[in-house]
Amino acid sequence: MNTSTSTSRPGRFRTSGALLAAGLLAAGTLSACGASKPSAQGPSKTSTTTSSSSPSAKPVTITVESSPVNVLTRSFNPFSTTSASSSVGSNSFIYEPLLQFDAAKAGVIYPWLASKYAFSNGGKTVTFTIRPGVKFSNGTPLTPADVAFTYNLVKKNPAINTAGLTITSVTTSGDTVSLAFPSPQYTNLQNIASVYIVPESVWAKVGNPATYIDPNPVGTGPYTLGTFTPQGFTLARNPHYWQESKVRIQTLDFPAYASNTDAEDALFSGQLTWAGNFVPNLKKLFLSKSPSNAAWEAPVSTVFLMPNLHRFPLDQTAVRKAVSLAIDRGVLSRVGEAGLEPPAASSTGLTLPTLSAYLAPSAKSDTLSPGANISAADKVLEAAGWVKKGAYFEKGGKTLAFSISDPTAYTDYAADAALIAAQLKKAGMDVTFNGMSVTGWSSAVSTGAFDSVIHWANTAQNAYSLYDGLLSSSLMKSGSGDYEHLVDPSLDTQLGKVAASPTIAAERAALAPIETYVANNLPVIPLVDAVAWSEVNGQKVTGWPTPSNPYETAQPAAPTNEVVVLHLSPR
Repeated sequence: MNTSTSTSRPGRFRTSGALLAAGLLAAGTLSACGASKPSAQGPSKTSTTTSSSSPSAKPVTITVESSPVNVLTRSFNPFSTTSASSSVGSNSFIYEPLLQFDAAKAGVIYPWLASKYAFSNGGKTVTFTIRPGVKFSNGTPLTPADVAFTYNLVKKNPAINTAGLTITSVTTSGDTVSLAFPSPQYTNLQNIASVYIVPESVWAKVGNPATYIDPNPVGTGPYTLGTFTPQGFTLARNPHYWQESKVRIQTLDFPAYASNTDAEDALFSGQLTWAGNFVPNLKKLFLSKSPSNAAWEAPVSTVFLMPNLHRFPLDQTAVRKAVSLAIDRGVLSRVGEAGLEPPAASSTGLTLPTLSAYLAPSAKSDTLSPGANISAADKVLEAAGWVKKGAYFEKGGKTLAFSISDPTAYTDYAADAALIAAQLKKAGMDVTFNGMSVTGWSSAVSTGAFDSVIHWANTAQNAYSLYDGLLSSSLMKSGSGDYEHLVDPSLDTQLGKVAASPTIAAERAALAPIETYVANNLPVIPLVDAVAWSEVNGQKVTGWPTPSNPYETAQPAAPTNEVVVLHLSPR
């Protein structure tokens, strides 16, 4: 499938940019307390480019595609999951966060609009030192007041609080901004520091920030809006950008492709520079065509079947267990995902071995078989009072029936849904695939207007970020997580204990009850591992991330795609 963050796979990245994993300090690169500084001083530290050409020399345009969309509306609100910029994953080229996090390598954090940060008050307060000399694209300076305004805006408006931040107060002093929370936030740094900063001079006048369309966006990022039509838009270099010498790509072009097939045709014909698609037969159809073509699928998350826990019959634990047992994940991996995404291995939902450091000893036996076990599924249903009448199970006069809703444009998810429907029919469940448009599906996911969906989880470098996006009931208000609409105060409390853990050992201990809960109750059903799809036509541009130089993933819709573009140089 292809996606974007907003709709880009592997993670429906929160438009605040907070979907990457939080709490990288636990990996050991950063100290959690005191006036500690990130380990890398901006993208130039890890850049592979050697070009010293000026930004104006040799103008180059790269064409970017991360998620199929039919038409675009001129909306660039970075807090809206349905804006044009969110749909194609371009928010971070216009708006920037305080820190940037390497989704491909745990522990790497880049100082951005904040030059440093420090925790205090037992982890309940984090203070950011705001970088001097930064300007918005309209030429006005970025100040700590703008940062404070942005976080207060998020604090006061749950609909745009896409990271579910529980901010109690925001204060400024000189060049610093301090955020206070009711509980320690050591493992939640990325969610906190990834909020896009907006100018108070503009956003103080917009009314409801959740519905503001933001047609002429003003941010601190390397690009501003160039041209716009419903069929696509361009971003042009921001002449006021604080890292202007690193902006070697003149223009970014975001055409609207209606489907993966259209995007693939453009990729294969050389029209696309940077894509983030599921491409069957990738080697034959793309990599073999030119030595400058490249792809990297960095494993970063898990794909789930997400049931609506407020709709019958998936509100029944026994049904979810039977569904999980009857799914052949090996077939999904080989056929639906063309062998590019392996079957999920743990019923806890953790991506293994990526997150194995966070797997509690008590959860190591909670494994998933790649094959289906229909007889075991039958026994689970029968024990719960379901009776097979004819082809399907029934209970209380109701047939065990539900639909799986996903965009037809996401070709691998559509294939997965059709495969699962066929597998579950063999297990006595009347399951159908409901193909939708990307826009309609995004709206349905946000509002809970579905029986079940196939959806990816947060791009996660620690287990807290994964589970917070999956289970935190606070995210339902903004439609940015907890898509299954789980409401369990005890889980919310336990997630808070995980966030307060200053070490991996403490985090792992706090995670144990959550891992057990997910494995036993399956509020979300793991299917396959999720990778960061990326395909690159390198004929015009060099400097892309690779497995040997993972300064970021190469996923074009990741909220850190700005970091990638600042590494690029024309050939």
